[in-house]
Amino acid sequence: MQKNATASINTAANAGGIPAAGRLNWSTRMAFILAATGSAVGLGNIWKFPYITGENGGGAFVLLYLFCIALIGIPLLIAEVMIGRRGKHSPPDAMRALAKEAGVSRHWSLVGWVGVITGFLLLSFYLVVAGWAVSYIFTAGTGAFNGASGDDIGAMFGRLVGDPVATTVWGSVVLLITSAIVIKGVKQGLERAVTTMMPGLLVLLLVLVGYAMTTGHFAEGVNFMFNPDFSKLTGTSVLVALGHAFFSLSLAGGGMMTYGSYLGKDVSLGKTVLTIGVLDTLVALIAGLAIFPIVFANNLEPGAGPGLIFVTLPIAFGQMPMGQVVGLLFFIMLSFAALTSAISLMEPAVSFLTEKKGYSRLKAGSMTAAGIWVLSLGSVFSFNIWQDHTLYGKTFFDVLDYLTSSWIMPLSGLAMAVFTGWVMKKTSTQEELPNGMTHTLWRFLIRYITPVGILAVFLNAIGVMG
Repeated sequence: MQKNATASINTAANAGGIPAAGRLNWSTRMAFILAATGSAVGLGNIWKFPYITGENGGGAFVLLYLFCIALIGIPLLIAEVMIGRRGKHSPPDAMRALAKEAGVSRHWSLVGWVGVITGFLLLSFYLVVAGWAVSYIFTAGTGAFNGASGDDIGAMFGRLVGDPVATTVWGSVVLLITSAIVIKGVKQGLERAVTTMMPGLLVLLLVLVGYAMTTGHFAEGVNFMFNPDFSKLTGTSVLVALGHAFFSLSLAGGGMMTYGSYLGKDVSLGKTVLTIGVLDTLVALIAGLAIFPIVFANNLEPGAGPGLIFVTLPIAFGQMPMGQVVGLLFFIMLSFAALTSAISLMEPAVSFLTEKKGYSRLKAGSMTAAGIWVLSLGSVFSFNIWQDHTLYGKTFFDVLDYLTSSWIMPLSGLAMAVFTGWVMKKTSTQEELPNGMTHTLWRFLIRYITPVGILAVFLNAIGVMG
């Protein structure tokens, strides 16, 4: 059965690109785990998770988030990687091949197209924020935070985002590094990068946790994160946790599907994806343990919002012993996280161009990077020369963020849940998840629980709920 199914997939896929047999695979299971975890571990884990935890009361929100990861995030991550591995092509052709296998309309390939486009759009504004992180490596390293007041730090950040040239330069640095890695290919580029940066990120994070233990407020940070007070939860908190569980795993951006297409059939899909989900969640929790003790030790507000990383923490770095070193390590770590995610956002478009158009990775990567760079200028200018030009009160940056996060990604995730749960044949999904108990549980969640959760996030995001 396995041999016949594989042959049918190859035949279907060949109509849309190169033979699946010619596709490179990850060298090892661990290489895929590190790459996929790197895709998931980004600014969302280290920048967003701590501040939304602070805004929503701490421990109760963390428990809610973990619950949502298990019921929404992991099943959908399995679905996306499954599509990539079984289709063995870039997202559009993988979806087309599996639609043909299932005997349904080829228009399901639109879901793959959306993944490629989403990664392109996301990276165009993601690299702007990543550029801020890289610039702060040098700011922290030169001691600019030392002794600075909150107003000083706020003004410093304001000058950075208000300078279109500086912001463009730092964003371009991120894009150049990302492009150089992606152009080198799966083994020489992606694998080498993630097998260096991910362990480095984890080491830096643990060093920062070690420092947090010396602040005298580590117990307070642990209590804040893991002692639940359910009275602090609201209906909005539930939807925020649900939404972040969905987005923190880098779902529906094309990257996981593309990475899955490089995954060999001999790798256990269920165990591997579960490992990725656990590692991604651990990084978010460890980031909180590194950040909150520092925040409490300096009498700062844990619910400081998006400015927690770029304004609030630098205040602490400027006041505490060894703050210059700690700040430097923190922003190196944040930049590593941003780069591993940026790679996965660029790879789907490059993968598609090399397969569909026959371009070399150099040409495909250069074309993709050029398009992303031009589009990124709109996000750069949103904080300075275009800040007064808005659409329904939203800047260009806000519009891209809103469209991708609130509309495109939830709908794409919903489509993948429906496709794998209701359209793909049960025998096909069983071949990808041969463990009977795992398959039964996953199939129940992806058919009935995950779609409802995604729909709740979507309706909340567009203002129907909440």
